[in-house]
Amino acid sequence: MWHHFDIVTYLSVALWLLGGSLIYSKNKALRVASIAAHLGATLIVGGFIIALWKNLERPPLRTLAETRIWYSLFMGLIGYAIYLLYRQKWMLSYSAVMGIVFIVLTYTHPDTMNKALMPALQSVWFIPHVIVYIFAYAMLGMASLTAFYGIYRYKKGQETSSIFAVIDQLIKVGYVFLTFGLLFGALWAKEAWGHYWTWDPKETWAFITWLGYLVYLHHKYNHNERKPLQSFVIVGIAFILLLVCWFGVNYLPTAQMSVHTYSG
Repeated sequence: MWHHFDIVTYLSVALWLLGGSLIYSKNKALRVASIAAHLGATLIVGGFIIALWKNLERPPLRTLAETRIWYSLFMGLIGYAIYLLYRQKWMLSYSAVMGIVFIVLTYTHPDTMNKALMPALQSVWFIPHVIVYIFAYAMLGMASLTAFYGIYRYKKGQETSSIFAVIDQLIKVGYVFLTFGLLFGALWAKEAWGHYWTWDPKETWAFITWLGYLVYLHHKYNHNERKPLQSFVIVGIAFILLLVCWFGVNYLPTAQMSVHTYSG
């Protein structure tokens, strides 16, 4: 099945590029075509995930490459949802670019795909824990990168309230899923290793990431939109923590002690 991924890459990249560019056209028909292209690319990636799931006879969630495909799918879906809610054309383009990035990274850095699934992963909590976390990371990652755009607009003296509204909504939804991810992980750990929490390096950085976005929510509750730059910076720092938790922890000296590191 994996040998078909080049076709998936070419088609999804072409459609996302088409959709991300035509959305700015003054012609209504072209704008409709851009949305159709964006959804087409997203559905192609989703279809490949389903086909890969059937081919591997397990959920394609074990390796880093497999999770990147899910990120592409969720980026496409989230971008379309934000466009429908806020009519922010740039979000459709932005999500298309992020989807392309993850697809191309997977194409250039594939993992070995096999049907093996270690005993610890053969749990009822495996699928909900990983999918919930991937969706949370996609939401928070998009919010965090949007915050950098907010900083740019703030420095230019441009309006930031619309950017702030998008970021706030993404973080609220993403944080809920992040919290459920932690809870599902604790239940899974109890089933697999007999303990809800062991301060494994991955667990520790997951908790630090959770606290990072909690700082944003606390700051927003106290200051609302009165201090947008501070909010954008906090979200940016939280994103760095998220990146460390996601794959940076694999390169830390303590990674060898972790049971959460990805392997090909």
